[in-house]
Amino acid sequence: MTIASLVPFAKNLKIYKTLGTSLGSIIIFMTCSFAFAAMPESFADLAAKVSPSVVNITTSTAISQPNQDQRPIVPKGSPLEDFFKDFLDEQNPGRKPQTSSALGSGFVISDDGYIVTNNHVIDKADQIEIELFSGERLKARVIGVDTKTDIALLKVEANISLPFVSFGDSNLGRVGDWVMAVGNPLGQGFSVSVGIISARQRELSGAYDDFIQTDAAINRGNSGGPLFNTLGEVIGVNTAILSPTGGSIGLGFSMSSNVVAPVVSQLKEFGQTRRGWLGVRIQDITEDTAQMLELKTLDGALVSEVPDGPAKDGGVMAGDVIVMFDNVKVSSTKELVRIVGKTAVNKSVELVVIRKGQTKILKVILGQREIAELTAFPEKKPEEAVEKISLLGMKLSVLNEVLRDEFQLDKESEGLLVSEILETSDAYGKGIRVGNLILIAAQKQLKSIDDFIDVIQKTKNVGGKSLLLLIEAEGRTRFIAVKLE
Repeated sequence: MTIASLVPFAKNLKIYKTLGTSLGSIIIFMTCSFAFAAMPESFADLAAKVSPSVVNITTSTAISQPNQDQRPIVPKGSPLEDFFKDFLDEQNPGRKPQTSSALGSGFVISDDGYIVTNNHVIDKADQIEIELFSGERLKARVIGVDTKTDIALLKVEANISLPFVSFGDSNLGRVGDWVMAVGNPLGQGFSVSVGIISARQRELSGAYDDFIQTDAAINRGNSGGPLFNTLGEVIGVNTAILSPTGGSIGLGFSMSSNVVAPVVSQLKEFGQTRRGWLGVRIQDITEDTAQMLELKTLDGALVSEVPDGPAKDGGVMAGDVIVMFDNVKVSSTKELVRIVGKTAVNKSVELVVIRKGQTKILKVILGQREIAELTAFPEKKPEEAVEKISLLGMKLSVLNEVLRDEFQLDKESEGLLVSEILETSDAYGKGIRVGNLILIAAQKQLKSIDDFIDVIQKTKNVGGKSLLLLIEAEGRTRFIAVKLE
């Protein structure tokens, strides 16, 4: 995870994301904030209103112990057998089964006992116990989890209807609005802290990240707890903090409710998420690629690969720039991933793409990401040859079995292999490395060295200064604009 992209000056800060307060482990979370323009005289009424819906979570996990008993050999059934067993167990308690415990927070979202928390609070737990605001303790079971957003849905069985809270619209929160965090910091029980929304739409490391940053005090044990706006609506789930020590320094993050609410709804209905899947690999538009593709802005998502799936069936091609998805403008790859993920499986959506300077409208029926991830982007077919040549500061070879073995490539990989590259070349400066494959140049698939030479010459003949290449590295593809030297 690159913290520098979030807080450039905080080189010594670390993002902590663990269970809650635990024995022998550190736990940390994220926070949100919302508020009105003027500070209320008191947050007491709000605290009294929402606190009964917040719960403390205690988990226990068995730790398996290696069998390293070195016991004296005594006849089976001998009176000494029990003596030695009891004596050695007393002298070596580590030989007995052990458990680790952790604490976190959560909140009730329905009167029949559904509870939301972070997945990392209950991950791998053998037992989960919920402590209500009243002090009553109940056993909880896991309904479903989503590791991509770090959300878990639990269920308890109570004899009475439980106080609960509802999700609000996190998009309505503005930087500077007041927000309240309620949870179980450091295992001290129910506690309230307030702050403001410091920033919105923060990204840490996940594809669906949409965090609200807050300066409300968040500490170990708050993980999984709610962040409220001043109306008492949950607009975030506390998930992590940025800190050099593990304690709050006013940089907390909470996964926004507009991400969490659909996840919770799917977990409740299906026990798992069911995200829409478009079936493309994409990359952001750079200045170089925008110039090569004759784009007026850097908005959109550039398609670098289209495997068998919904997008291919709908006519999407590598090199297309997706600028609209289901009537929503696409400004970046991150935004497209989030929009698609929130869209229903099997829904027919309209894509607006730019292809070779022309705008096209395509219809695509979405698949399900959870299923597609197991089979998407299949291996490629081989192309045999032994040609070698130096072009644009790179020594290129058409693949053969020797090169595939040497560079540990799949038997069905294809393209021109970069076997050597000058560190002073523009290609190296743009990130191309030895072992990369050049698949496409100027939207022409490369099957031979002659193909590449032909593309370069044609580009120079029309006054072109750069060439758009589709590169495959470590199983992933991306477009790179390289200067013609």
